[in-house]
Amino acid sequence: MLVHVTSSQDAVEIIPKQVEDLVRSLIDYKQITCHELSLHFVSREEISTLHEEHFGDPSPTDCITFPIDSPEEDTFYKVLGEIFVCPEVALSYAKRHLVSFEEELSLYVVHGFLHLLGYDDITKQEREQMRKEEALCMEHLRNNHCLLHLPTPA
Repeated sequence: MLVHVTSSQDAVEIIPKQVEDLVRSLIDYKQITCHELSLHFVSREEISTLHEEHFGDPSPTDCITFPIDSPEEDTFYKVLGEIFVCPEVALSYAKRHLVSFEEELSLYVVHGFLHLLGYDDITKQEREQMRKEEALCMEHLRNNHCLLHLPTPA
């Protein structure tokens, strides 16, 4: 399986191998077929631009996803999609709420991954299901030592 990891931001050093391990662990845990997935770590400006272009909201957000092939589709080669994550949003949130930056950033990847699997968070019921799945995935990642462990910026 190919996991493409890019980073066009400079707030945090992204270690592609850790991101790949996290994603592979999630794919195994959810028992889905996926041949390719892309993760892009972008700046606050980039995520704001994507948010406005695709959702009409210019504010920065944690992550944005673009599904390509549905996990249920029976295709020869399955490209799950793309996840855009903003580490600066995770840093701000972690500082404001006194939580672990690494856990917050890992959660953003999990959240985007679940969106690619078809989970949504528009309605109250969808949000509850998303939070439940996020918690299960995060527990799996913790138990398997696959959370991101990145150098935390000052």
